[in-house]
Amino acid sequence: MAKLKQWIHAFRLRTLFLAVATVILASGMAWHEGAFNTLTFILAFLLAVSIQILANLANDLGDYQKGTDITGKRQGPARAVQSGLITPAEMKRAIVLFIVICIVLGLTLVVNITKTTGWTSTVILILLGGSSILAALFYTLGSNAYGYRGWGDLFAFFFFGPVPVIGTWFLHTHTFGFRPVLPAIGLGLISTMILNINNMRDIENDRSSGKITIAVKLGLNRAKIYHALMTLTSFFCFAGYNILYEPSPWYRYAYLLLFLLPFKILNDIRHKSGQQLDPYLKLTSLSGFLLALAFALCINI
Repeated sequence: MAKLKQWIHAFRLRTLFLAVATVILASGMAWHEGAFNTLTFILAFLLAVSIQILANLANDLGDYQKGTDITGKRQGPARAVQSGLITPAEMKRAIVLFIVICIVLGLTLVVNITKTTGWTSTVILILLGGSSILAALFYTLGSNAYGYRGWGDLFAFFFFGPVPVIGTWFLHTHTFGFRPVLPAIGLGLISTMILNINNMRDIENDRSSGKITIAVKLGLNRAKIYHALMTLTSFFCFAGYNILYEPSPWYRYAYLLLFLLPFKILNDIRHKSGQQLDPYLKLTSLSGFLLALAFALCINI
């Protein structure tokens, strides 16, 4: 039982909200188009959770190997490998297990629609799925980890926004188009906002350990301006979707009220730093999940 709690801690459950938000949002749009498929939703949901857990485990191991967690300046919760709760060998085995789970779920999803979409779409989906797994792994793992070179925000945006949202939309509808793009961008920005809060919290630790993030490059004050711009852009992306596709009735805009939470977070973090920023990670993730859920409901009523 104690070991199970250690693994649950390593999975970092508070990060899973936004992973499933992408599936809920895209599936809600598919439902609106009369193209919702229950099996696709279940498999995509499980895949999103599995990829997020894989990313968390790989991040835990990668930061440990690079010494980022042992500078004494880290502000977040203790990591599983750093604290000795899980050995590096155990973590490596868990990473391999979740790679296999992701591959099995991803291939099952793709094979489920191959007869309808053809082999070209199948190959594209497999490449996107493989890229998502690699992105989850190499944020901090390896000698060329992109999270240490200032590329984390861009990868978080694409692989927790446009890629899963548009991909899930296609898995349901078997069509590409502009319709899911604005919500996908909006949700991708919220994913990047989560990473930005994380990086603002750990800015001194990352600077000391040589981990270059956008927050380290910008400095804390400008990173907060960057955060404000992402919050505003996300709002306008979602509002823009309604203006283009769901201009009436008025209550289909009701989900936009949930942006009060990201705007409140933006106001609250103005004078905060370090450990004081940690609670806003979960709140930002939760706001993205609630927004996706409310969006899916509002466009379907």
